[in-house]
This record gives sequence, structure tokens and C-alpha cells, in this order.
Amino acid sequence: MELPFAESFKIKMVESIKRSTRQNRIKWIEEAKNNLFNLSSDKVFIDLLTDSGTGAMSDKQWSEMMLGDESYAGASSFFKLKNAIKDITGFDYYLPTHQGRAAENVLFSAKIKEGNLVPGNTHFDTTKGHIEFRKAYAIDCTIDEAFDTAIDHPFKGNLDLIKLENVLKSNPKENIPLIIVTITCNSSGGQPVSMENLKAVRQMSDKYGIQVFFDSARFAENAYFIKIREKGYAHKSIREIVKEMFSYADGMTMSAKKDAIVNMGGFIGFRNKDDYDDASVFNIMFEGYLSYGGMSGRDMNALAQGLYEGTEFDYLETRISQVAYLGQKLKDYGVPVQYPFGGHAIFVDAKKFLPNIPKEEYIAQTLAVELYIEGGVRGVEIGTLLADRDPETGINRYPELELMRLTIPRRVYTNNHIDYVAAALINVYDRRNGITKGFKITKEAPILRHFTVSLERV
Repeated sequence: MELPFAESFKIKMVESIKRSTRQNRIKWIEEAKNNLFNLSSDKVFIDLLTDSGTGAMSDKQWSEMMLGDESYAGASSFFKLKNAIKDITGFDYYLPTHQGRAAENVLFSAKIKEGNLVPGNTHFDTTKGHIEFRKAYAIDCTIDEAFDTAIDHPFKGNLDLIKLENVLKSNPKENIPLIIVTITCNSSGGQPVSMENLKAVRQMSDKYGIQVFFDSARFAENAYFIKIREKGYAHKSIREIVKEMFSYADGMTMSAKKDAIVNMGGFIGFRNKDDYDDASVFNIMFEGYLSYGGMSGRDMNALAQGLYEGTEFDYLETRISQVAYLGQKLKDYGVPVQYPFGGHAIFVDAKKFLPNIPKEEYIAQTLAVELYIEGGVRGVEIGTLLADRDPETGINRYPELELMRLTIPRRVYTNNHIDYVAAALINVYDRRNGITKGFKITKEAPILRHFTVSLERV
């Protein structure tokens, strides 16, 4: 008999979660103004809102927490993290920050000015928010295949090189401070970028004299897909692939709450000291002194250990296989999902799932609320709410994809939990034709509205 697949870890500690009734959930979501972010965690049975900071740290990471050096300046924990970043990414310089959006804030404060253009594959919400907050423009150059959830393309996170070159050659170099490549590309379904594409983007950036920075929150998952899917990489280790990936970048932002499997932390990596020096001023202003940024010493220790654990093949195979397990159960039943499955989440195509809901009524948000009512499962909308309004016209932006993201925390849930999630969503799918009304906004913030928006049924 062939041995079945088994997780590459065993459980040492558990946390209780509690079921609720459908009547409870209807009441709670209405009190939360139909915004899943407003729910307190005790009202959620299985929480797939995000994989950011929600993973389970290992025994070695917890051990490192106890060894943290909390010195204000020159802490040993700073140098432990510095050595790990150099070892894994190759970057000589780094600035610690408390999380990924803080890294973006520091880097963009040094790089982006009003009126600038920032091309890349589909920018995530905080990335685009930081760009537009500075009255600059995020230009999406993702390949067209990414916007058809049924197409089987191994690297839907790739940049379209023709789209990218059109931006670069049609605008003065001084108006394009950097190209951002998100690995994996979250907003297009957790889709990877191929090594071939990363290399081509680097060559084009050199041709036009523009820097490339990676949004690296899920760089290890991207490396896994390169190993599994791209010719010539099957026999290379994850860390060898990671080193080559980052060789094509001038720097990186990192939300360590994803692939470094910590609850809080981030950093910016730099190839050259001039970039580091420029950003250092803003790091001190916004985050803290250069050798701790927004993190305690114990957080830096856990992050350093997590970078090594997060780039182990066995861990990545376990993690990504669980995501695919959910995706395959849904696909087998006919539920429309982004295919092939991404690294950190399953993205449900809400337009195909709920064809009776008009786009003005926030299709993906409607689906996310229905799933919560059905089973107490909290997902998140990656659609019109997240796309925000056009900052100049104030009109809703309607993205090509309306997705509900089911994000799997690292080393947290068993496949029994995944079976429950699939059953709950399948139940919603079975009654989809009866869902004909979505939501309207009653209150929203001027930027990144999806976090705090208030909604009511149409």
C-alpha cells in the first residue's frame, strides 16, 4: 500500500473554538454592520479572514522569544535577524518594521512623490493605498490570463511585459520610481510569478534604468511553485530558488506575518546602502530606532527562526497541499474558484457563484456574509469594496475579478476543519439562486474602506 500524505508537524498545544447557531450569526453580522472585520473572534468558528499573523509558531520560535535582547540600540536580536535575511535573501541591508504596511510606508515615503506611476502585477490593498495616499498611481500590468478563473496557467501572477514596457517607454524615467512585483500575487488569487518572468522584468528595468522591489510576504510559497511548476528547478532547493528570485530585485518589503510565520513583524531589504540611508530617516520617524524598528527583540528572534522554517520544502508542501485540498473539494462540486489553486488561499469567483447580484451591490461581500451565516466561517472580500473609489472621480472601481478569499492560517487547522468549510460553502452554492439582494454602503472611509465600512441589505 502506498503511504498517504501526512503533515510535517505534530500538535503540542490547542485552543478551543465554539460553534454558534444560525440565529446567533444573523444577529451578530447585522450588529457588525455586515462587515466581517467588525466581528469579535469568539463569534467565528473557523477564521479564514487572513493568513497574516494568524499562524502557529513552532517550539523553536517560542524558544527564540525567550532569548530576545530588548536593548534599545544594537541588540543581538537585530544582528540575528540581519544574518538570517542575508543568508536567505542575499540583501546586505535591512530595516525592521512592525509589519508589511509599515515597510511600505517607510519605503514609499523615501521613493514615491505626487504624480508618480508605480507599475506592477496587481497591487494589494495596502500597497495601492500607500501609493494613492501620496497622490501617485498604481498601474496594473498583470497578464490577462489572471482575470479568467477557469484558465489553467501555472503563473497567473506574471507581469505582461508588453503592458509594462508601454508604461516605461511612454513616461519619463523620473516619474517611475520603482516597479513592484508581488510574489505571490495576492489580489489575482495567490498566484505565483515565474523565474523567467522575474528575470525578464529585471532585464527590462535595467534597460530603462528603473529599480525593482518585491512585495515578498509570500516569497517562499512563490519559490515552491517555481520548484513544482517551472522547468529546470525541480532539483533545486527552496532556498536556492529564493536566492535567485531576489537576485533580480533591488530590494523588498516583507510582511513577516505570512511566510516567516510570526504574529507580528516585517522588514525592508536593500541591495545598496544609498536606498537604506534614504529610508532610514523615515524608519526612525515612523517605526523606531534602526536596530529595532517596530519590533521587540523577541519578535526579531522568532522572525529569524521563522524565515528558516518557512523555506523548508516539507513545511511548504504541507501548507500548500492543504490549500489545494480545499480547492479540489470545491472544484469537484462545481464551485467556481480561481484555478490553479494559489499558495495561501482559495479564491471563489463570486460573479459566477452569485450571478443574480448586480455589481453595484458588492457581490463578493454578499457571498462572504452568506458563508458566515451558513457556518460561522469568516472569509474576506477581494472585490469592489477593496478596490475603493477612484481618488479623483469618487466613483466605485469595479475590478475584473470579484473574489471571496478563504485564507488558510499556517499550521492551525486540520483537514476536518477544511471539510467543514467546504460543506458550508457547498450549502450556500446549493441555495445560490435564492440569493438575489446584496448590500449598499451606509458609511465608509475615504481610503482602505473595506476595513471599517458599514453596510445594509438592499
